[in-house]
Amino acid sequence: MRALVLLFSLHLSGDHWLSPDKVKHFFVSSFVESVAYGALRYARVDRGPALAGAAAATVVVGVGKEAHDAHAGSGFSTRDLTWDLAGAAAAAALLDRAR
Repeated sequence: MRALVLLFSLHLSGDHWLSPDKVKHFFVSSFVESVAYGALRYARVDRGPALAGAAAATVVVGVGKEAHDAHAGSGFSTRDLTWDLAGAAAAAALLDRAR
């Protein structure tokens, strides 16, 4: 019963899976991933470690943003974080293929 109450309250929170905010999360994370990767490659870090470092930086930025939101009152959103990770994964896939 508690799970149903939690699920119902999350549904009413206005934090939908598809919204303009989620698109922003996706593309900002893609941007962070790309910039971090470019900076690491510019610093002569090999491709594999640069991808890993860029992914770590992107996760830190996304979790940091959600932690800030939690303290600012708008709440921590796992849906926002999911879109952050999707954007990071998409950028990583493209960067991995680029030479």
